[in-house]
Amino acid sequence: MACKRFLAALALTLFGSHAVAADEVVVYSSRIDELIKPVFDAYTAQTGVKVKFITDKEAPLMQRIKAEGSNATADLLLTVDAGNLWQAEQMGILQPIESPIIDANIPAQYRSSSHAWTGLSLRARTIAYATARVKPAELSTYEALADKQWEGRLCLRTAKKVYNQSLTATLIETHGSEQTERILKGWVNNLSTDVFSDDIAVLQAIAAGQCDVGIVNTYYYGRLHKQDPALPVKLFWPNQDDRGVHVNLSGIGLTRHAPHPAAAKALVEWMTGADAQRIFADTNQEFPANPSVAPSAEVASWGAFKADTLPVEVAGKRQAEAIRLMDRVGWN
Repeated sequence: MACKRFLAALALTLFGSHAVAADEVVVYSSRIDELIKPVFDAYTAQTGVKVKFITDKEAPLMQRIKAEGSNATADLLLTVDAGNLWQAEQMGILQPIESPIIDANIPAQYRSSSHAWTGLSLRARTIAYATARVKPAELSTYEALADKQWEGRLCLRTAKKVYNQSLTATLIETHGSEQTERILKGWVNNLSTDVFSDDIAVLQAIAAGQCDVGIVNTYYYGRLHKQDPALPVKLFWPNQDDRGVHVNLSGIGLTRHAPHPAAAKALVEWMTGADAQRIFADTNQEFPANPSVAPSAEVASWGAFKADTLPVEVAGKRQAEAIRLMDRVGWN
């Protein structure tokens, strides 16, 4: 008994106030609690390993991980958008997870090329349109929303949100800066009103007749459509004759000084598997990142589409360039 007490005291001395039980994993998450708690509860039920999660905006969480350094509390960082995950990687707060299981479950385009993070769930950022005022045949590509046809008919979310920064980054990767600037100028010129703070507001503006088309993440549409199946707005999949629809993700990375890297790795491997992927898909109307898992009935009802095959980490690599370009064209 005395020996056990000595070992326990030694462990506390070594880890100080950051001591975490070996059967517990700590996740810093920028996702809202109700979207991730079902996943973690299922993992605990299956394995007995507790998952403690602390939620906040992504920037404060990343700064907290950096400030904690080798006295780390968090094992994992869970956040949205490849742009944010790229930033975390560049800050040096993540370490690679080498895992054949993750590599088999998640396509390479949805993982960091350095293995610093992996996608867990996908969302398309696509075109939404008013069914009463727009025919699908009038729509074609993201780029075409810059045409005169859509003058005074377009709604957009603020350029300050990373989702639009990532879309712009992929346009730069595809077209180069000059052509992308022309496209974005066309979008800004075609706005029917000031930019909105979130995608729900964009969808509501389309439904209310403030504009006829907009660009939104699919899961926001899923939330509204589930509440109101008669919503007079539908989704359109652009660029099906060329590169495909822009797809981004929520994802997770192992912190550089994770107290329990093996336990954290096991959790990430499980989260990329079928059980967790179904929960992600059903809880927030997202697409599973694991292609062997089917989307929810609601998501499947929107129809199949061809996705852009660009590696999503491009969104991070070109993020700064995208922000500068958006600022130049007056996209606030």
